[in-house]
Amino acid sequence: MSTARIALANLSYPADPAQSVTLAVDAIARAGEAGADLICFPECYVPGYRTAARRSPPPDAAFLERAWATIAAAARDANVAVILGTEQVTARGLIITALVINRDGTIAGFQDKTQVDPSEEGTYVIADGDRKVFEAGGVKFGVAICHEGWRYPETVRWPVKHGAQIVFHPHFHWAEGDSFRPTSFADPRNSFHEKAALCRAAENTCFFATVNYATEGAPTTSAVVKPDGTLLAHQPYGMAGLLICDLDLSEATRLLATRCKTY
Repeated sequence: MSTARIALANLSYPADPAQSVTLAVDAIARAGEAGADLICFPECYVPGYRTAARRSPPPDAAFLERAWATIAAAARDANVAVILGTEQVTARGLIITALVINRDGTIAGFQDKTQVDPSEEGTYVIADGDRKVFEAGGVKFGVAICHEGWRYPETVRWPVKHGAQIVFHPHFHWAEGDSFRPTSFADPRNSFHEKAALCRAAENTCFFATVNYATEGAPTTSAVVKPDGTLLAHQPYGMAGLLICDLDLSEATRLLATRCKTY
């Protein structure tokens, strides 16, 4: 049986960009102590997802380069691969992306967000990048970021058709107004989002690992869904910490994804 231990960093929203790096480094060290092969952070965790409700400093390419180098060194020291939700300053504008770092601290590449929510259009631009499959310690995985993973199933199906056993889903989902505050995963009274996570796993026969910030009243939480569409584990809503899961990769047959003749 081939297994993998993953960690989902269900962390509090950082007070500022510097703290995002400090919290990320600490989480990577704790994931290494727990024997994790790989840790995934929420969307844009470094420097922090930009919203109208939070004051954020302007995009800073030099800060990002320093932050990525610091986090890569932490990955090497902990012997843990990292999927870091972050942003990137480009000639076209600011994009949402995920930086993938190997266990030895080398850079495996980026998976850019190729679909943005309408609410993001004033802040971020749609990236031109292609979808990718990464590998760490014998585990093949893809990344679908927030909106694109929930609403565009092809962003999950493509990496699975190309060998991914797990698709990681960094996101930022916060409570709005008097919206429903769940205490159980995929509560029928809640929004569609966690039901979509179950579907992404079942319709592709892969593991689906979704990771959110720990915020009060959050409508979604970090969770791992098995290839049959059932919940393996989830983090208590609003509670900061690492969700550690052991995956039996033999369950990720990718059968339904590979039978699909499109994408």
